[in-house]
Amino acid sequence: MNGLSKHVDGEEHAAKRTKTEYPPLASRFIKKISSARDSITSTQFLKDGETIVSSGGIFELGFFSPTNSLNRYVGIWYKQIPVFTVVWVANRDTPITNTSSSVVFQIINSGRLALVEGNNSILWHTNTSILVQNPVAKLLDSGNLVITDGNENFLWQSFYHPTDTLLPGMIIGKNFHTGVEISLSSWKTQNNPGSGEYTFSLEATGYPQVVIKNGRMEVHRSGPWNGMDLNGTPGMGKLGTITQTFVIANTTAFLLYFKVFNSSSLVRAIISSSGTLQFYLWEDGSEEWNILYTAPTDICDRYGYCGANGICYYDNYPSCSCLDNFMPKNAVGCVRRTPLSCQNGSSDGFLKYSGLKFPDTKLSWFNSSMNLKECEKFCLKNCNCTAYSSLDISNGEHGCLIWFGDLIDLRMLPGQDLYIRMAASDLDYTSSSKGKKFNIVKLTSSLLIVPLALSLVTMIMKFYKRKWKEMKPVQPELLLVEDQTLFEASTITRATENFSIKNKIGEGGYGPVYKGVLDDGREIAVKRLSKTSTQGLEEFKNEVNFIAKLQHRNLVNLLGWCIKGEEMLLIYEYMPNKSLDSFIFDNSRRVLLDWTKRFDIINGIARGLLYLHQDSRLRIIHRDLKASNILLDIDMNPKISDFGLARSIGGNETGANTARVAGTHGYMSPEYAGNGMFSTKSDVFSFGVSVLEIVSGRRNRGFSHQDHYENLPSYAWKLYRDGRSIELLDEHLVESCNLTQVLRSIHIGLLCVQQHPEDRPSMYSVVQMLSNDADLPIAKKPGFFTGREIETHISTMEITDSVNEITISLLNPR
Repeated sequence: MNGLSKHVDGEEHAAKRTKTEYPPLASRFIKKISSARDSITSTQFLKDGETIVSSGGIFELGFFSPTNSLNRYVGIWYKQIPVFTVVWVANRDTPITNTSSSVVFQIINSGRLALVEGNNSILWHTNTSILVQNPVAKLLDSGNLVITDGNENFLWQSFYHPTDTLLPGMIIGKNFHTGVEISLSSWKTQNNPGSGEYTFSLEATGYPQVVIKNGRMEVHRSGPWNGMDLNGTPGMGKLGTITQTFVIANTTAFLLYFKVFNSSSLVRAIISSSGTLQFYLWEDGSEEWNILYTAPTDICDRYGYCGANGICYYDNYPSCSCLDNFMPKNAVGCVRRTPLSCQNGSSDGFLKYSGLKFPDTKLSWFNSSMNLKECEKFCLKNCNCTAYSSLDISNGEHGCLIWFGDLIDLRMLPGQDLYIRMAASDLDYTSSSKGKKFNIVKLTSSLLIVPLALSLVTMIMKFYKRKWKEMKPVQPELLLVEDQTLFEASTITRATENFSIKNKIGEGGYGPVYKGVLDDGREIAVKRLSKTSTQGLEEFKNEVNFIAKLQHRNLVNLLGWCIKGEEMLLIYEYMPNKSLDSFIFDNSRRVLLDWTKRFDIINGIARGLLYLHQDSRLRIIHRDLKASNILLDIDMNPKISDFGLARSIGGNETGANTARVAGTHGYMSPEYAGNGMFSTKSDVFSFGVSVLEIVSGRRNRGFSHQDHYENLPSYAWKLYRDGRSIELLDEHLVESCNLTQVLRSIHIGLLCVQQHPEDRPSMYSVVQMLSNDADLPIAKKPGFFTGREIETHISTMEITDSVNEITISLLNPR
């Protein structure tokens, strides 16, 4: 039994799936099946081309080859779905490389499962010997391959030797009595099932928690079990599809497993080759795997991102803050302002934090019988105790969980209360004196009156200042601009030779752009507001205020600004290679951008958008991302420009609504163009269109094809659906391209332009997808799909547009 329970709930035969049998699997994965059976005995074997099928027909075991690989493996996959999905691999690290030799899968004399070559040499075998007569290998409807004796007792099971997949009823955990540990390990790549760098396991030091590791280094931690859920994964409990269970078996074993509410649902979890944990649910209607949950999801999910005693705030800039009464130290992390007295705990107290992911529990202690008050007393008596909390909140608050030393890997998340130990002088109240508490509250209230009054006065002044600005001509001193140079109009006029036509280098929705040279020799680019532009002061202020606060290698650098009369000028660093569209859409210049450089540009744009959406202190939605707004420096590095239409979002917001829809037709997402709803996913849509343009060298706006596909994403999706994505590639890139990168870029671009915002990945996920070779979800139809029908319309809008792909404004009545 390997020291674990003899039978795991969920391994019995599940109910048959009442659904139509799907078409046969692609021949590139599995050879034509010559026969199928439900088991093999010690006197039988399984040849390449034969399979074992579970009694309900849900799973199948046999030989397979991954895509683009000649190696052969024995594995288990879903039988009834058209997407070939492997859930277990026997010989993952010892593939069959000699496909011409005869290899069989059988039970050998010692009761072990083995792969045996024609000359009777053993290529792979299970690591246990079973002394039993006539063992039988069966595949259950749970996906568990088992060896049983004549009484149906499990002698060995694949569920105790998983690869990268966790199925309902499987467990991960550790038995301290036997030392047996069950964990998942990723594939090396999506086409190589060998043991990869990442593992998903139950960390049993201290109070148990689930961790993802890269080798020995932790990259993500779930938080401890609180009786209902893993503390750091609050979203898991709201999926409505699965339920998790945590078992402590008399402190000798810790086990975690999950079950599905509906036995006919196909649900699986994997640790991907890029180190992400993903829960998938099979959707019969769309015939694809939909992601239910992913971890890690953002920078705050990275283990210990803010160091010791630091809290990570995903929506703030900077993301890291110290706990109250702690201060930053030289390296990452925080230290106490006032040391703990530790005199029998009498002069220390606790500060209550609500809504925190609990700290790393490797240095922790727990007791399930204590109450919260007893937990507090126990902590105060121990000099090294720094925090405590309830252990179980499934039915009130029960048990005691205590931390020692520094508190690691904190982040803001909906959750339970954590009590952190503080020196008495750092506490805002004294629990033993109600009168003192009242006096402190009264004093605090008094002190608040003055700043509140000042705030009120400031608000009134700002209101009248805004009204005054609307009545008077715009003056430089009335603009709320920080840390930018105010240029004299004469300086810019001289630098551009009085805005000479020979110095004009482009034009956009704001107006023409001129090259100039300052008196000190610096080259600049000057955007000049056009008298016919629909943009104006608001876009000007947006550009100045946003770019002034943003610093990233993939964002354009604003040098300064100038206002005189009706002139509104924006002065940037000069980009000698102009904009991306001047290369990829130009027949003579497109050859200058080989695939390597285009792929670098795609990555650079993605990193710039990730900074805007997640890592900048303002959290910006650009709203007008397109090739003409991507500038290229002297080394062809991309820089996102033109923030005139950008909007800042704060707090936990991810988007907003507007009555004025502004952007560029062909790049706007359906929900934004149709309903004025913009979000970070609107930028993701624009990014996806840009990726398809970069790969194909074709402009989405005005795209035409002999088969009458009316836009580029529709055409790309049809090629992708038919397995012909490579046909989208710009013909000038054929010799220089990396085929894997090209196909992956197209796939990612299509994921970004899907119809519904919730289906599109975040820019964090996009950056991860571009930097590794983990499996990608199937792309659904793009927004504005125009194969034979138009699914989204904007005909109800009044559209103001102009030539040269400049910005448009759509007025959407409310």
